[in-house]
Amino acid sequence: MSALFTAPFLVSLLFGAVTAGLPLLLAGLGEQISEKAGVLNIGLEGMMLVGAYTGFLATYHTGSFWLGFLAGGAGGMSAALVVLLLCIRRGLNQIVIGIAITIGAEGLTSLLHYVQFSRSYPRLAAAPILALPGLSRIPVIGAALFSHNALVYLAMVLVGLLNWVFRSTYLGISLEAAGNRPAALDAAGVDVVRTRSFAVLCTGFLAGLGGAYMANVGAGLFVPFMTGGAGVIGIVLAMLARGRPLWVLIGAALFGASLAMTTALQVAGIDVPTDVVQMLPFAVVMLVLVIFARHSMMPTALGTHYVRGER
Repeated sequence: MSALFTAPFLVSLLFGAVTAGLPLLLAGLGEQISEKAGVLNIGLEGMMLVGAYTGFLATYHTGSFWLGFLAGGAGGMSAALVVLLLCIRRGLNQIVIGIAITIGAEGLTSLLHYVQFSRSYPRLAAAPILALPGLSRIPVIGAALFSHNALVYLAMVLVGLLNWVFRSTYLGISLEAAGNRPAALDAAGVDVVRTRSFAVLCTGFLAGLGGAYMANVGAGLFVPFMTGGAGVIGIVLAMLARGRPLWVLIGAALFGASLAMTTALQVAGIDVPTDVVQMLPFAVVMLVLVIFARHSMMPTALGTHYVRGER
């Protein structure tokens, strides 16, 4: 057990928690935006997967990780357009369409990858690392927490930015009203459909960005079905965070640590069956749901279609 407290184990665990947790953070923040506006984005997993494929493809052909991140975000938005058109505009069931997006994304990205690369899995070069001056030199935690791709630090800024938007801006009030009192928002002269459409596109972009990070930085390659339930965990994080971005960050760190446990235990020389360790994230999900789900608060109009002018 003493191996669990060694520096290599802690560095591996913390570094892996950040790398594995960032896609969950971005997806969870995106889902939080759409849920605040009253849209249950069950297709989050599919949006991440499309973002992973388009992000990898752009980086593979251009050599630019930032173009890859942008392409991943655009890919996620393209999948979110399906929700916008079919659910927000046409009023179809959000759960059914979300499941269809995930299944369709899994099949489409697998097919496109096979057509282009057959059974090979080309790897990308290592992603650029930004070591924060001073902080990265702190023993043990410095290298683990403050030497990452710049997107990690931008995501931390995004947490604070969203917290400010939700609490202190007219946009935050509009998103809140679209999810809880859409008729009141309509009466105030704000277009509920446009507000929800904006929220869903933001969700798609952040989910796609998370998928691109997973492929380009976390794995360095694209593998079909590589998201492995990350979108589902993102939905759970958004639901349990009760509208607070900081709670999404804390949850993403927790689940990221459970995902990174396999590598950390190997570094510590502890022989644990891989299947047992890979089960940890989903065991944590069930445990968290059992403990905290009863305290979660969903918007009153979540998942319901709204037609302008209805009361």
